[in-house]
Amino acid sequence: MKQILLIGLGRFGRHMAMRLSELGHQIMAVDKDEDRVSAVTEYTTNVLVGDSTREDFLKSLGINNFDVCFVCIGDDFESSIVTTDLLKENGAKRVISRAASGIQEKILLRNGADSVIYPEHQVAEWSAVRYSSDYIADYFTLGDGYSIMEIGVPQSWRDRSLAELNLRNTAGINVLATKKNGELNVTVGPKTVLSENMTILVIGEDSRINRALDKADD
Repeated sequence: MKQILLIGLGRFGRHMAMRLSELGHQIMAVDKDEDRVSAVTEYTTNVLVGDSTREDFLKSLGINNFDVCFVCIGDDFESSIVTTDLLKENGAKRVISRAASGIQEKILLRNGADSVIYPEHQVAEWSAVRYSSDYIADYFTLGDGYSIMEIGVPQSWRDRSLAELNLRNTAGINVLATKKNGELNVTVGPKTVLSENMTILVIGEDSRINRALDKADD
């Protein structure tokens, strides 16, 4: 469990609060709009109405007591920059700021952000991968062109064992787990047989995974 400071409670910040709460973290949520603050009270430990561009206000929060500070301000980039800078100057351990463009990302990184969330870019990338294939249900990028993907089982792979398919040697990808009826099974081995009503989690180079799926349709 981490101590989280969440600043900016628009739609993105509100969803962050909900998810962080589900993960069991302690959250202090801040926004200068009282209605936005009221909307997240059930998901947070503490809430405050205040202006995060005021250094005295931020200092009163005890910034260095938080493990992570999220700056989710989406409608006022100047406030986002100032808040990010003040957090870092006043001892924040880790600052994650939201950007709406590549230029904003660069500016925030130069002004103290340890990492930047760029939702539009990340969602666009995910959607491009997810919906350009008939098989990909979800994926997580590992960087450098590698990903973990959850994929449906192509027709030509069904009712065949992993030993028979030999995907590691023939396609350069590894099967990490299978999922059936919502249950994840990580104890896969050469004798594991793939079926129509399951998905599989694979790890490998994006181009190799896509090539293997294209070949499976041939």
